[in-house]
Amino acid sequence: MKGKRKIIILCILCAMLITLGGVGFYYWYNNEHFVSTEDAKVDGDFISIAPQVSGKLLEFNAKEGETAVKNQIIGHIEVSGLKDENVESSLIRTPINGIVIKKEAEEGQYVSAGSTLAVMIDPEKLYITANIEEIKVEKLHEGQSVDIKIDQFEGKVFQGKVEYIGNASNSAFSLLPSSSGGTFTKVVQKVPVKIELEENHGNLLPGTNADIKIHIK
Repeated sequence: MKGKRKIIILCILCAMLITLGGVGFYYWYNNEHFVSTEDAKVDGDFISIAPQVSGKLLEFNAKEGETAVKNQIIGHIEVSGLKDENVESSLIRTPINGIVIKKEAEEGQYVSAGSTLAVMIDPEKLYITANIEEIKVEKLHEGQSVDIKIDQFEGKVFQGKVEYIGNASNSAFSLLPSSSGGTFTKVVQKVPVKIELEENHGNLLPGTNADIKIHIK
């Protein structure tokens, strides 16, 4: 019986060692060959629709979710004393081909020149923004291939490549002032990395969560 117990114990120890070795190899392999993060999202360039002059908004046909083409007239501002040759400046045109994702103004209200009346985005030019820990940034360079999983499409893996690596951490753009006194706690900073999608899926929603794995070897 004692011999059998020793064999069983040895088998258990071997199984534990194999399991621990497998887990260790898995983490070593992934750390050596990939930079991964769940701190990523679908992103895009948000473009404002803004008037050239100040005045009362007589007409504004922007609707959230609607598609428009560049320079399409979607509104008109009432401006007193405007000369005929300057009527063009009272028209509100769309700045890009895209979709209106947010409407900020309504007909009848007074608006100022340059103020945001609505926000558009081009669904054909979406990308992924991933926030990478500063200690891993040195492993990255433009052109590296990326595996992308987007929560909106469970089970689907998109392909992409590193397009741009930020020149400053996210905290550099914080509006809060840094504390010069008290107890200091070191926090790992994150650098934004822009990832271009190889295939742009028309139903991608800006702001949705993504997981990325950048191939570094």
